[in-house]
Amino acid sequence: QVQLVESGGGLVQAGGSLRLSCAASGRTGSTYAMGWFRQAPGKEREFVAGIRWRTSTTYYADSVKGRFIISRDNAKNTVSLQMDSLKPEDTAVYYCASQLLPRPSKPYEYDYWGQGTQVTVSS
Repeated sequence: QVQLVESGGGLVQAGGSLRLSCAASGRTGSTYAMGWFRQAPGKEREFVAGIRWRTSTTYYADSVKGRFIISRDNAKNTVSLQMDSLKPEDTAVYYCASQLLPRPSKPYEYDYWGQGTQVTVSS
């Protein structure tokens, strides 16, 4: 089992920045990738950013490219999401997730999930 705990959410004005962090514990030695997803009210959960644990290869949703940066600290078993130039449409609950194995046909299918942290961007 892997436990994930997010932190860093809050309220920010449009154009501002926030940094989310996710601490992983438990059986993290087999992690293939970690990612961030978000879910806005009335909408389905969507992929935001991901990072492969061993290679640090990163990938992003088009909607956040150039504004968000995902990074990881292997020694601390944490993954962070730096969010700049925030927009009201970024408002959502943000979830950290981990993936044990690559899934070429289902790249956004993750195995463990955190409880989420609220990000609200005011206009």
